[in-house]
Amino acid sequence: MRGRQLPEAVRRIVAARDEIVIRWAAHEDVDRLSELAQLAEKPELAGPVLLAEADGEVVAAVSSASGLAVADPFVASSDVVALLRFRADQLDAAA
Repeated sequence: MRGRQLPEAVRRIVAARDEIVIRWAAHEDVDRLSELAQLAEKPELAGPVLLAEADGEVVAAVSSASGLAVADPFVASSDVVALLRFRADQLDAAA
């Protein structure tokens, strides 16, 4: 979605974190992605997966194929999920 901006509330919350890394999932992330799906009680993600690390820990992921997201329910991560979805939208629009 070109021109879409990250909501102000999400920007403020995200800014309070030390570090957020958004990257494509790699083979070594399979176990953590499986764990996130189990914790969130959702199916494992299929297709290319974009994930977010907050302060060094993988806390959320979204499938670029289905749009389904999973996040660690024991970590405050709604801001990270919003940022992750925003980035996924950007990448989809650019493709």
